[in-house]
Amino acid sequence: MKEKVGEVFSIARDNAPVRGCTISREVHGGTSSITYFSLAGGTDISAEIHPYHKLILVMSGSIAVYGEGAERRLGSGDGLLTEADKAVGIRASEDAVYTEISVQKEDRMNTVIKAGEVFRLADLVPYQDGKIVNMDVVHNDSMKFVVMSFDEGTGLAEHAAPGEALIFALDGEGIIGYEGKEHVIHAGENFHFAKGGRHYVKASGKFKMALLLTLE
Repeated sequence: MKEKVGEVFSIARDNAPVRGCTISREVHGGTSSITYFSLAGGTDISAEIHPYHKLILVMSGSIAVYGEGAERRLGSGDGLLTEADKAVGIRASEDAVYTEISVQKEDRMNTVIKAGEVFRLADLVPYQDGKIVNMDVVHNDSMKFVVMSFDEGTGLAEHAAPGEALIFALDGEGIIGYEGKEHVIHAGENFHFAKGGRHYVKASGKFKMALLLTLE
């Protein structure tokens, strides 16, 4: 994954739109590719047909996803699974940054996610007293995307993952331990674990995050 490792960063801040331009940056290739898009206000990406779905996650600003007579508006924190084999375009009336993950038709998608319907990523899982709640959003043999909620005082013990992982902090504040150093992460920020990197997660208060694990 072409992303900084072992420090808190922000996809939105690091990929600020440029006036009058659309910008794309692929950070992970393959069938489960991950790409950041930056759209300046007043720009658009023309409708295209792809034989796979796209999971769109808005990092900042707002966008409209359109095609075949329908339009869906997404703001920061919203997500949408596009329909495969149908024309889909994206326009921005204001500066916007979003992450796009390629999802194949045969990938296993949680039934709470419906293609073409907007959802709020942080709302997919509730908080529960003294518990960690986990939901697999989509997965295949080389990728897994999950959303997790941590009640105050809960956490994940130190471990290492078999692949790289990209964290999206969704709500509250968490503590990421990585290779012996602690980092405070807030909603709207990100963190990247290298393959085999030792890490843990602690919640000093209520905390939600999404985790994108790649195994390619």
